[in-house]
Amino acid sequence: MVRGSVMFLAEQARGDEQRRLLVVDGVGNRRVLVDPVEVDPSGHTGLYAWWPSREGGRVAVQMEVAEQPGSDILVLDVRTGEVVDGPLPRARNTSLAWLPGGDAFYYVSRVPDEELVPGDMRLQRRVRLHRVGSPWQDDVVVFGGDDAPDHYYGLTVSGDGCFLAVTAMAGPASHNDVYLGEIVDLEVPCFVKIVDGGTTRARVLPRFLAGNDLLLVTDYQAPCGRVCVARRGDVGPAAWRVLVAEDSQAPLDECVVLDGPALPRPLLLVARARHGISTLTSHDLATGRLISGLPLPGAGVVSSLRTDIARGHRAWFSYCDATTPPTIYRYDAVTGEIEQESGATTAGHAPEIRSRSVRYRAGDGTEVTMLLFTPSEEREGPRPTLLYGYGSFGMPMRPWFFPAAAAWVSAGGTYAVACVRGGGEEGRRWHDAGRGPHKHRAISDFNDAAAWLIDTGLTTRDQLAIYGQSAGGLLVTAAATQRPELYAAVIAEGPLCDMVRYENFGLGCTWSDEFGTASQAEQLQWLLAYSPYHNVEPGVCYPAFLLAGASIDLQTGEAHATKMCAALQHATGGDRPILMRREPDTAHAASSASKERGLNIDVLAFAGQYTGLSPMAAEKSLRKAVVEPY
Repeated sequence: MVRGSVMFLAEQARGDEQRRLLVVDGVGNRRVLVDPVEVDPSGHTGLYAWWPSREGGRVAVQMEVAEQPGSDILVLDVRTGEVVDGPLPRARNTSLAWLPGGDAFYYVSRVPDEELVPGDMRLQRRVRLHRVGSPWQDDVVVFGGDDAPDHYYGLTVSGDGCFLAVTAMAGPASHNDVYLGEIVDLEVPCFVKIVDGGTTRARVLPRFLAGNDLLLVTDYQAPCGRVCVARRGDVGPAAWRVLVAEDSQAPLDECVVLDGPALPRPLLLVARARHGISTLTSHDLATGRLISGLPLPGAGVVSSLRTDIARGHRAWFSYCDATTPPTIYRYDAVTGEIEQESGATTAGHAPEIRSRSVRYRAGDGTEVTMLLFTPSEEREGPRPTLLYGYGSFGMPMRPWFFPAAAAWVSAGGTYAVACVRGGGEEGRRWHDAGRGPHKHRAISDFNDAAAWLIDTGLTTRDQLAIYGQSAGGLLVTAAATQRPELYAAVIAEGPLCDMVRYENFGLGCTWSDEFGTASQAEQLQWLLAYSPYHNVEPGVCYPAFLLAGASIDLQTGEAHATKMCAALQHATGGDRPILMRREPDTAHAASSASKERGLNIDVLAFAGQYTGLSPMAAEKSLRKAVVEPY
């Protein structure tokens, strides 16, 4: 992020337990602003998020300790690095929006435990105003209440500080409300509901334009996303004007406005994914007319599209592909040049990997994409294969740089990623086709991917392991309980397994829009049909299982892994092990580097053990590898 003359970036160099927040000045001098290991030498505390003020003089920083529910916010002076405010407590999974001047911001925090009914597991979040230097106890609630106990809030303040936009969504739902508040009084914005998610059944992300009109990124009547414009007084989609229409073959990822005075006209940069490969295009902001496509470093993935604040002509983005670790690039709309950002370092060396995508047919005839990563040298015959999947919450799988894939392929194996329904690879329709009553499709798509790999001779049943994390853990455990004969090994990290009681663990109470709820008879039948825990059968010869996770998991809940492990150990009629790997002092999806490496080592070693991956191939590959700074 660039604010004023200062670039803010997070880096984790080789040997660092946690990523550090750095600042780079206008002449390229780099300085560490926050090093979590200096705060907590144990390495358990990580840098969770950071929000620079508009002028770049202050930055709000959020640290998180393992799986503790705290997550306090500190405010630092960027020039000196001194803490000038905080901690502000109970701000886990917050959103934060600075007001102009850097003296106040809006943020989201939970209601104090003492004000909750005992046992209340709901989010109970509120939007509050904080003035830098004032006690957090004086922070006034400006939005949210008891009528929306499970809501997440997103915050955006207009460039002149006159308006606050709030998105409100019940958990990771497929639709959200939008409220626009005029800030006559900082403590009492006058809110008007301009988008009713219950009516549109769509997601709408608002951005402020010059003059405080709104740019709306939405999937309303456009499953792959489009960009619309609305006047700030408009209520409902009937008044929206389509700026950039939907491309039904390329889901919309991100967009940013470039409207600096050095430009002849304001521009809109739009990032899409066509069959998983990113494109970046430039459009006239006034008309939406396509001006040009921007050349990218390769056929890979663009993410984290950012621009100057306020009114700039440069944009930054991260690029990666199967052989390119994430690298920051800068686009200058005045010169039209795209260059690697000199202020950010580049990680690692490029492994020798072949990457391609294939299409296979699911049982109902639907074509599904699968990404294949293989060694660069050609070789006939099947290879030990590790198949990965997710298939939930509309999250797409793309040809990213997968460190685990690089390690597995370097040892001579094939790494595959199945882009099953329930993800977002083909837009919202793809997500809807694999959630709720249709979750069984995501699971059957995954089993069909495994069958395709075997039928085409790329692998064999005895050489095939599957791997999933979080909701991907649900995918692989459900697939294995339905078709245990397909797999040699199963690895599930932080999984969901008991889908009848998932709402009672972690954040499960906010996920009913994705999976359904056991409180309704019809939806209970959906869940029972595929719930891995409820479909374990005595006497079945199950594959080798490794169920991994944090000993305290505040997102999915640790009971899923322990119950599934016990059920499989009791039921299996085979001789392959059912193991559980529990890790203290870690988070659901993030931990210190040494612990993450240790987990990856165990996951890959377990998969290699039961698929026949040769350690000699790995040793040979490592001897050939070029050692470079990470």
